[in-house]
Parts: sequence; structure tokens; C-alpha cells
Amino acid sequence: MTPSLPGSRAASHALPRQVGTLILGVALLTLAAKIEIPFWPVPMTLHTLAIMGFAVFLGPRPALSIIAAYLALGAVGLPVFSGTPARGIGLAYMLGPTGGYLAGYPLGALIAGHLAALLARRPGWGWKMGGRLIAMLAGMVPVYGLGLLWLARFVPAGRVWALGAAPFLLGDLVKIAVLAAASGFFPALPFGASKGASAGTEDAR
Repeated sequence: MTPSLPGSRAASHALPRQVGTLILGVALLTLAAKIEIPFWPVPMTLHTLAIMGFAVFLGPRPALSIIAAYLALGAVGLPVFSGTPARGIGLAYMLGPTGGYLAGYPLGALIAGHLAALLARRPGWGWKMGGRLIAMLAGMVPVYGLGLLWLARFVPAGRVWALGAAPFLLGDLVKIAVLAAASGFFPALPFGASKGASAGTEDAR
């Protein structure tokens, strides 16, 4: 009888946890995309809150896995996005006006997760909260950048900012501030990389 090695036992325990995290993360991200909260100037959904939360609390690699699985489910036609199925479904929706924001989510999560892990190495409660705030703000740059660039294919250049950024900035800043404040009380979970080193009248991105 061959004795099991400690490393193999650890790996066997890690895999179910990773799969469970992936499934739960995709479910939470889908739910966050569907929830609408009354806000000014337009109602806001919670998917950017979920994505940035995954990045700073789980780390960039688990966050990227969750987002990749979420996008893959949307690509094959499951109505996981905030505007589906009413505004299209599958690749047709992903190639529509809000597709750039979807493309920016993986890059934004990677930036936010890695930067949060880097800044968290500095001592002090303020750096934990402030570092994650900076990381999430940096992570939103590619989301808005790619989103606006892609949106410019569908609306006049002079209307891109007014339709694709201005209505959503305040809501996203509030969500990031809430996450940053909460992060002062909750540590990053003990797995993932953090352990080491629109054209409509609602937020349908």
C-alpha cells in the first residue's frame, strides 16, 4: 500500500475548494449583473462591485477564472449578462455596444488583484484599505478605456463619454468606496495570488 504524500493530500483538498469558489463566483457575478439598485443619474447594477471584490479579496488568478467562466457561459448563450436576453444573447450581445466593458473585466481584475496584493505588503490598517481603493480605481481604467473605445463604433464620437462613462462613474466610485471600507475589516482569503507577491438609460454593461 503506497502512503499518500502531504502534497497530494493538499492538492486533493484544494481542487474541490477551487471548483466551489469558481461555481459560487460565477453565480454571484450573474446575480450581481441582474440586480438593479435605484441611483442617480441611472440605476446601477452590482457586477463591477463583484468583479473588483473578487480581485482584491480572492486575488487575480481566482478572479480571472471566475470572469473567464462567466464570459464563456455568456458566449454560448446563457443569459448571464445584465442586458440579456432582452437586448440580445451570446456573441451577438458581446459584440454589441457594451462588449468593450466585458472585455475590460479580465484585465481590470488582474490589475486590481496584483496591485492590491502589492500594496497590502505595507504595514498598517490604512494601507490595507487605501491600497485596495487605489488598486480598484486602477482596475477600472481598462474597463472604461476598452468600453469607451468599443462604444465609439456605435455612437458619435462626441457622445461616447456622455453615454458610456458619465452616467456610471458616480455609481462605480460608490461601489469601490464601499468595498475599500469593508476591506479594512476583512482580510484577503487565504488562496490566490493575493496571498503572495453605455448606450442605454441604465447600467447594462
